[in-house]
Parts: sequence; structure tokens; C-alpha cells
Amino acid sequence: MALRLVVDFDLRKDVLPELRAQRAAPAAAGARNSGADVFENNYDSLRILNVERNGNIIYTYKDDKGNVFFGLYDYQTRQNEHLYTFETDLQVVSCSVNSERTLLATSLVQSTKEGRRNELQPGSKCLTLLVEIHPLNNVKVLKAVDSYIWVQFLYPHVESQPLSENRLLLISEEKYIEQFHIQVIQEDGNKVVIKNSGRLPRDRVAEDFVWAQWDMLEQRLYYIYLKKSRSYLNCIQFNGAENFTLMFEAPLDISLNDSGFKLVNFGFDYLQDQEELSKHLTLCVFTNNTGSLCVCYSPKFDSSEQITYSVFYFHKGFSKTFTAALGSADSHVTKGVTFLNLDCYVAVYSPGHFFHLLNIQHPDFICHSLFLIGENEMIDILPHSPLQSLSGSLVLDWSSGKLYRVHLHQSCLLQFLWNSPLDYEKMAALHGLLSCRGHSQFLEAQIIQWISENICARHSFDLIQEFIIASSYWSIYPEMSNVDKLLPYTSVLTWNTEIPGLTLVTEDITLPLMKVHSFKGYWEKLNYNLEFVKYAKPHIRYNNNVIRREWNSLISEEKTGKRRSTPYLRTILDNAIKVISNLKARNSEPRLAPFFQEEDNHQRLQMGLMVSELKDYLLQHLQGVEKKKIEQMVLDYISKLLDLICCILETSWRKHNLHSWVLHFDRHGSAAEFAVFHLMTRILEATESLFLPLPPGFHTLHLVLGVHCLPLHNLLHYIDNGVLLLTETAVTKLMKDLDNTEKNEKLKFSIIVRLPPLIGQKISRLWDHPMSSSIISRNHVKQLLQNYKKQPRNSMVDKSSFSVEFLPLNYFINILTDIESSNQALYAFEGHDNVDAKFVGEAALKHTTMLLGL
Repeated sequence: MALRLVVDFDLRKDVLPELRAQRAAPAAAGARNSGADVFENNYDSLRILNVERNGNIIYTYKDDKGNVFFGLYDYQTRQNEHLYTFETDLQVVSCSVNSERTLLATSLVQSTKEGRRNELQPGSKCLTLLVEIHPLNNVKVLKAVDSYIWVQFLYPHVESQPLSENRLLLISEEKYIEQFHIQVIQEDGNKVVIKNSGRLPRDRVAEDFVWAQWDMLEQRLYYIYLKKSRSYLNCIQFNGAENFTLMFEAPLDISLNDSGFKLVNFGFDYLQDQEELSKHLTLCVFTNNTGSLCVCYSPKFDSSEQITYSVFYFHKGFSKTFTAALGSADSHVTKGVTFLNLDCYVAVYSPGHFFHLLNIQHPDFICHSLFLIGENEMIDILPHSPLQSLSGSLVLDWSSGKLYRVHLHQSCLLQFLWNSPLDYEKMAALHGLLSCRGHSQFLEAQIIQWISENICARHSFDLIQEFIIASSYWSIYPEMSNVDKLLPYTSVLTWNTEIPGLTLVTEDITLPLMKVHSFKGYWEKLNYNLEFVKYAKPHIRYNNNVIRREWNSLISEEKTGKRRSTPYLRTILDNAIKVISNLKARNSEPRLAPFFQEEDNHQRLQMGLMVSELKDYLLQHLQGVEKKKIEQMVLDYISKLLDLICCILETSWRKHNLHSWVLHFDRHGSAAEFAVFHLMTRILEATESLFLPLPPGFHTLHLVLGVHCLPLHNLLHYIDNGVLLLTETAVTKLMKDLDNTEKNEKLKFSIIVRLPPLIGQKISRLWDHPMSSSIISRNHVKQLLQNYKKQPRNSMVDKSSFSVEFLPLNYFINILTDIESSNQALYAFEGHDNVDAKFVGEAALKHTTMLLGL
């Protein structure tokens, strides 16, 4: 089961026991409104009416005389409170209570066997009442009409102190919405009464609409009206400072002409048969705090073989229409589509048949959404009755009286990641796991274990790349949601694989037209998303190409002996120090693998360059964000990258029980070391194509394992092709650890001749061998002769210092001696102490005798 439904409230457990206790209490038996004699034996009358913004739940029940009781469950205190009782057999249409619990609004009709007839007042079938309940006092009739009315108190976002004015929405079946302004005053201490109850001011909020949805958490009203046979979605924001504001208008390419009148999230509606509703269209608006705006729409169900639905991603500028096969249909299962809001995801299912997790944050590639077509054990535990998605990942099952908080089920997604044979399902499960807020190190360890076990299998995406990029992205995403357009969230560039049983059509849509000019909170983010769709460059996401060019330039300058200005390089290296310090602060436990134990200037340069470039990039695109916050985010992001690489390797290190003796060269490699070497090679491949930094010491450890595990010709092939890098630390250790056997001499010589000149000059002195002297001599001669121009001989040079009966060598040594004596600066370069023409001549003779076997 990909979803985990946690019960937040259950009528049968949170309300029913207390009501039964009231019934059993002798003292309560004589109290008229205490809840005694409430139930018949079957208790069927108990049901939820509404869920308010503060989480309080209003419920109703009847006693055996038909009296209607209203109760409230306080979500914070987990206590029940009796609100009011009507001593008449009535059927409740709608109910709402204000935040101070002083006013109760309700719409009722008289219960009759003949139908929906009401005889409370002649000519009216629905009576809308406003009741003073603190204490019980007046009952005011707001509406007595021949149409149904739904009520909803507004809960302003400013709740630090009680407001003198309460606002109440009345939604009429005649397709209009009114807002009542209700002034309250206190009399005789705590007695709260309505001021000027005979004349309550009202506003017309909307009219001529065919569909409306209430967002109780964000206090927003969405409604659809028709103009020239075209549907338009409007949104009204209610808040404490102003009356109400029309925020946007968006055209919808759907047909609602024959859909009738429908309300969403205005409480339970007993008038609408749930099975009949399932045969009609389903339409929901979902948002989250990143500024996303999705409209999920499914036309009325007319097929037992497939279901079609559309999702309008307004924050992305396109829509996707899905057609999914149902598989073997069960005639007893309710048909229709249910949409559930999971913040960054929308769950789509037809009870008992198929389950889709749509990634609304990143809907561009279908591989980031999870599609399970047909009957599947992943959806078996979902209720077969339709669920109503409220705000804040809350889901209400009206039939059972349960309120759920729905989450992605990490354990099941992890199991699915291991067991699924399909790459697009692996990709979707991986992103679903990493998107879970506050995913733990244990979860990351499980994913790393999966990567380690599957690293040799063929996939259509790089497991290591995808994990590193996605996990680093999601690690900072909760802190700064705007980075979702700037930082990469996936390593894949395209994904064209078809999904069996699913067809998909993507179309551009018209963006919402914002009706205001000043934005805060969610609206600022939505407007940013819309502006991004309109004007942003297609390839605005950050990549490391700039760093690659700059890094290559620095390395080239290093090889030629040229260096940038000292302040520039100091700034780059200081950036690297900050990253390493930040990483060590986040992970206090010592590393198993020997990382961060050497300078490794090349990796520090790459690390520092990434800090500099990424910081400048974000400062350019994240206007209005504090510089310090961006700097810390960059440090956290790059630290996370490095930490993930360390964790991947340490998992394999721990699995194969490797120890510090791996770093010694005077031993042969084992199967365990080869497995770790192979993993390090895959890590290197993954990071090289993305040009990501590696932990200092990575290349040293990689080279050591390569020397252990590879034959010499393979080792040299890896070195020549840049897979293994010759670090000064590793080569120094190699020269010291290995003796001068014939095999080791061949290895040492093969390594030394491949070293960069500056490092080679240092390393050659560690090997007391004629071959090393020959190499030193060659480097010395190269330095002397690179600018040599033949000049008249200096007869004053003492030629008796070196005399061998080998005239070509004598002549060459004399030339070197002339150069040395004429300009000391030419050969006084770093590392060439005690190297002169005499040393060169002696080394040449030793090397010659060695080659000739003399």
C-alpha cells in the first residue's frame, strides 16, 4: 500500500463511548439536553457534519424521539462538547460553528417519509438558522426558502484575539453565495449576543456558478461559472484584514453544461446519494505552499474498462489527460475517480482498481509519478467508499465517520523499490521516498543498500546520479521552495518509455489571470510560478559546465607553472574549508573510509569553485533572499552531495568489512576490495559526467584499490584514460611501501613516468634506484635545454671533473656544465638540489650499464 492512512478522528472511538457513558449515568438520565436516551440500538444516526479550520469536528445524532443533537469534538483537547439540541425531528443539511463557539449556523429540513418536504414554514423546504449558544439564547432565521442552503463560518488567519465581527457564508442551491457580517457583544459577563440581529449586513460574493469548493485551511473559495459555454475558474481569498478578494480567473477546457450543481468540502450532504455522485464528474482544486495550482477533473463514468481524467498544472502551464485501463472490473465496486491531496503528490484511484501517484511538483517526466494499473495489493486497504480530500493532507470518509491524515507509506515504497522490475516504477518510488518530509538517515541507508545491491544491473538511468541529485535537492527543498526551478531534481534529460495500460496527452493551457497586484505568502509563490512559465529561459536550471571550464583552466595553469592571483585562490580554498567544516559538523561520527585525511587540492578547488558559482547563480535568481541564507544553503547542498558519496562507499566498506590496512600497497587485493573498487569506479563515472566534487582522499583510495586488484596493463590503461588519478599521497606511499623486486620496479617506473613534472620531481627522490636517477636527470636536462642557444665555448670550464672514455657523453656533459656555470638561475629550480652535470653523467652511465646487464 503506497499510502499510509493514520486515523486522526473516529466517531465510533472518540465520540460514541462518551455518549454511551452519558446514557448510562443515572444523573444524566433526567437532564433533558444532556445526551441521555440518545441512541437506538443501532446508533446509525451518529455522523459527521463538518470539519472547521482549527480542526474541530461537528457531529450530529438523534434520540429515539427524533430530537437532533449537535456536538463538537475539540481537536486540541480531544474532548467532546454539546452545542445545541433541536426538539423536532429534522434533517440537517449543513452546519458550522464560529471559532469562539458562541454562534451556531445550520440549515435544516423536516424529515418526512414522502421526501424533502418541509412544513416549518409554508412554501419553504429549507430553514437556515443562526443560534446564540454561549449561553443558549436567541435563534434567528437567516433564510426560509424553497431551495437548499449550506453554511460556513469564516475563520480569519489572524486569531490572536477574538474578533467582534463574525462572517458567515451562505451557499444557495439557486447558485449564489452571500456573506453575512455578524456583530456580537458581551452582556452580563460572558453572555454573547448578536448586535442588531434584526438587520445583518450582507455581501454578494458570487453568483451564477455551477460548482464550488471550499478550502477550509486557507480560507479560499473556488467556483466555476459559465460564459459563452466556456468554463472559468475563479478564486476568492478571505482574510482578517479585508472583506474578500478575487485573486484570479482561469479558463478551463472542460464541459460543465450538463453537470448540474455541485459543492465540494462544504460539509456532509445527505441530499446527494454517494453512489449517484460517483457516476457524475469529479473536480477538485489542490494547492500547496510552494505555489502549485492543480485542477483534477474526471468526467462522468461511462465505461467499465477504462477511466479518463485530466490534471491542469496551472503552475507549469500545461495539462495532462490520462486514460487508464481498469483491468478486471468488479461490478460491486463503486466506480468513479477519487483524488487525494498529498502536498507534492496527488493520489488518483478508482476504489479497488488502479492507483496513481502524480508528482505535481515535477510533472514534466512521467517517470517521476507512480502508476499501478489494474487490481493491485497496493490499494487493497483503501476504503471502497469515496473519500473526500480536505486541506492539509486530511481525508474524510463520511460513511465510516473517520478522519485520516494521509502520507506516503515509506516502508511499502521501499519494498516496491526493491521488487519492481520496471525502471520508471523504480524512479517514481525513489522520488516518492525522498520527497517525504524529514526523511531519516535510516531511509537513506536503505536506499543506499538497494543501490549497492543493484549497481551491476542495467538500468535506463544511473542509480547513483539520480540518488545523489534527488536527495540533495529534497534535503534543502523544505527550507526554500523556490529552488525547485533552479536546482536539478533529476539526472534524466528525457524519458519516452511508454507505460502499459496508460495513455497520456499533454497540452499547453492558458495561464490564470491574476486580478491583484500585491502578493503575499502562497499568492506570491503562485505568481512567481506563472511569471516563470511566461518569461523564463528554457534551460535555467543550474549545471556545473561553468565550473568545469574554470577548473580545467586552473589545472592547465598549474601544469604550466602559472597561477592565478593569491587572493582568488585563497577565496576558492576557503570555500572548500567551509564545506568540509560544515560536513564534519553535520556528522560527528568518524568515517570508516579514509576520507578528508589529505589536502587533495584538486578536489578542494572543484569544491570551492562550486560554492562560488552556485552562490552567485542563486543570488542572481533568488531576489529578496538574504545573502547569508543563500550561502548557508549552498554549503548545506554541497555538503549533502559529499556526504551521500561517503555514505554510499561506507555502506560497501562496512558490508565487506574492510579496514585501514587496505591503504598499504604490500599486499594483494581480495574479492571484497575488488567489489569496493568497482563501486568507486561507478561513483567516479556518475560524478564525472555531472562534474560533482568528490571527498578529498577519494582518488587516493581508488588508486590504492586499483593497484591491489588490477593487473599492471589494466592498471596503466585505467590511469591513461583518466579513471585512476595519480595523487601525490598515493604515489608517495607506493614508493615507500614497495621494495625493489623486478615486478615492483616495473610498477614504480610505469607510475613515475606518468606523473606530472612537478610531482614527478618530488616522487623520484623517494626511490633510490638507477631508474629514478635517470628520470631526475632527464627532467634536469629538459629544464636546462628548453631555452638553450648554442654560444661560443667557455675555455675556462674545468673539464677534469668528469672524464670517461665516451666522447659523445663527454661533449654533452661539457655543454651542460657551460650552461650551469654561465647562469645559475637556469637550473636552480625547486627540487633540483644536488643535481648537476656530474650527477647527470653518472646517472647516464648507471642506467646504461643496467640496460646492458653489465
